[in-house]
Amino acid sequence: MSERVAVLLADDDELTRTGLRALLSDEPDIDVVGEAADGAEVLGLVRELRPDVVLMDVRMPLLDGIAATRLLRSALADPPKVVVITTFGHDEYVYEALRAGAAGFLLKRSKAAQIAHALRLVAAGDTVLFPAAVRTMAARRPPLPQGPGAVELTEREADVLRLMAAGLSNAEIAERAYVTIETVKTHVGNVLAKLGAANRTHAVVIAYESGFVNPGEG
Repeated sequence: MSERVAVLLADDDELTRTGLRALLSDEPDIDVVGEAADGAEVLGLVRELRPDVVLMDVRMPLLDGIAATRLLRSALADPPKVVVITTFGHDEYVYEALRAGAAGFLLKRSKAAQIAHALRLVAAGDTVLFPAAVRTMAARRPPLPQGPGAVELTEREADVLRLMAAGLSNAEIAERAYVTIETVKTHVGNVLAKLGAANRTHAVVIAYESGFVNPGEG
């Protein structure tokens, strides 16, 4: 990824796309490279424009954000990061998008600075996670048989996964664990590979659903 963040907007509401473009236009390091009026347009535009991040509405009429996220992951060897945007933080569609591989989610009422910060984090390989909201959504789901308990995580990798589930960034995990950020990135990469997770957020979802992390914990 370059120092600049290329973003594709995907929302069936033209007013929302216009508003997001206007909000991000003042950010010196963020370029809105294109707009999709439906999830069905996303794959073609991603192939053409090669954005770092797709900021995608979770609900669209022809192809919603969940299906569009799955399509990007299945069709591309190196898909862009996806951040879904929604009106309601506990939306089941959001949770399904996270399960499909979205790196995080934002609320449509988020301020410009929050959106820009989230896009930078995700483009850099970090996470946009609202731990309380994800816990609440995960608690509604039955446990899955496959998860961290079914693979061999080292003690440090398990600790890092728990801290990821608490919403800590790489820098915060490094400070908490008294290691370098590079070491944290190595542990995170190992966790993702062992779990077959698309990204940090997906790994956290797997951790909750498998019972490795209890969704009822604060």
